[in-house]
Amino acid sequence: MHLNPYGTDAVNLAADLANRRPTGAEELTDRCRAAGLALERTATPRDMAVLEGALDAWEKVVDAADEEERAEAVNAMLAASAAHPRLTDHAGDGWHLHYRDDQLPLGALLFSLISVGTALHLVGRGMHRLRRCEVTECTTIFADTSRTGRQRYCSHPCANRDAVRRHRARAKR
Repeated sequence: MHLNPYGTDAVNLAADLANRRPTGAEELTDRCRAAGLALERTATPRDMAVLEGALDAWEKVVDAADEEERAEAVNAMLAASAAHPRLTDHAGDGWHLHYRDDQLPLGALLFSLISVGTALHLVGRGMHRLRRCEVTECTTIFADTSRTGRQRYCSHPCANRDAVRRHRARAKR
């Protein structure tokens, strides 16, 4: 994952961080590196606070009731975090777009990546392709990257659990 992965990688990182929020700066640094971010500096407590706000705003996008509400929530995130797009070759591995200012602390960088990545994911794949698992007792968030765009569950175990539940309900009739 490149330092500015706008789209699927950013949305998947956001889902991972929202589903299991980091408990400290060291954990955040480790998880960002594990996701492929080439970090210029490690996370600080301030980065944790910024990330908490970003994830709270992002969950409003996930839980939006309709496309208009979702678009408004994404636009609010973009206004709060993203900068004008510009070309950069900061890593020396090719020109690409950044939608953020240079030298941002990690929390602000993540806010920008999540905001722009979510916007690109939704307009590129469909406004409905970010949601929570349909299993009632599961609140896991996922980005639907399936070919058909009809993913309903966060995982195969949840899909199987729901299928068994529906089968048993039909058998009782």
